[in-house]
Amino acid sequence: MLNQPSLTALPPLALYIHFPWCEKKCPYCDFNSHQTKDPSSDLADGFDEQRYINALIADLETELPNIWGRQVHSIFIGGGTPSLLSAAGMDQLLCAVRARLNLEPDAEITMEANPGSVEADKLAGFAKAGINRVSLGIQSFQDEQLKALGRIHSGAEAKRAVQIALDHFKSVNLDLMYGLPNQSLEAARSDVETALSFKTPHLSFYNLTLEPNTYFANFPPSLPSDDEIDAIFEQNIDLLTKAGYKRYEVSAYAKKDQECKHNLNYWRFGDYIGIGAGAHGKISYPGKITRQVRERHPETYMQAMETKGKALIESREITSKDLPFEFMLNALRLSDGVDTNTFSERTGLPLSVISKGLDEACKKGLLDENPSKLKATALGLRYLNNLQEMFLD
Repeated sequence: MLNQPSLTALPPLALYIHFPWCEKKCPYCDFNSHQTKDPSSDLADGFDEQRYINALIADLETELPNIWGRQVHSIFIGGGTPSLLSAAGMDQLLCAVRARLNLEPDAEITMEANPGSVEADKLAGFAKAGINRVSLGIQSFQDEQLKALGRIHSGAEAKRAVQIALDHFKSVNLDLMYGLPNQSLEAARSDVETALSFKTPHLSFYNLTLEPNTYFANFPPSLPSDDEIDAIFEQNIDLLTKAGYKRYEVSAYAKKDQECKHNLNYWRFGDYIGIGAGAHGKISYPGKITRQVRERHPETYMQAMETKGKALIESREITSKDLPFEFMLNALRLSDGVDTNTFSERTGLPLSVISKGLDEACKKGLLDENPSKLKATALGLRYLNNLQEMFLD
């Protein structure tokens, strides 16, 4: 029988805010996003901004008793397309957050943005409101690929959006995808080289996967073969390394000291409040670690906040049986891994509960044999799913 978790110190705390609307639902997207262009809606933008902000603020207040006295180190506003919010709405939201939370003075505050909804005046307003990091969902700089992905922006608009973002924010991330429909090695190289030409401090590269319950899952496009995807990946790694970027996580690359602090907190099994439609949260206490889920549909979420004063549909304690896998699922994504003692610090369990998995992973060459680190080898990062599964009970 596994020990009950016993934490001697609580991990860093972050805040995630979910904005659930997009101008158009992409065929590969399995995130909780809803199209704004609803013909049945009498709202100009397809969503009621003030109503949703009110719900978010009320939702945050329900979490305050769970995190009294704790400082928040980062905020991430994701979606959906949060850049559809007005600058005034963003300012109202962040002012409300600052009034209720003990926010670190130099906290990283990230907003995701779609190149199709980027305007110079609006980004200037977001920066004034307190956003200090922007993550642009570029995906590709090529019109043909963007059309195949169902994106609303063009390659020219993507380049313009990057330049506008760089004019207003020191920290800019570009999200790109590879393994796109009928993508050649040369086309993939062109996307990487275009991204590198902007010299942003952070780049994210994701392999397009066909997720369940998406349009692409039901109507699969013609994708490159596994060998072709491997060749694209190796090419990406080479180009990024030569340009001075370090692969610090499976899909993330950064210049020195430019890693995304918010995401690092996830991967190091830190805590986070999650507010908004469908948002997930993780909160630790000295004797337990809990996970939460909110109402998924934005209308149901707002109604729940207005009528019941809460939108939680799930709040459960992570069992001692599941904790080791949940920790390793995150920590092994980091190229440098984590210190071995982080396991006990964040789970409240002794390292001995995963000794069998550690031994097996080392024997197969998937885990570094350094006893002071929990770190995947290059082979382990390549076959990460296989490595993570070794820690399933």
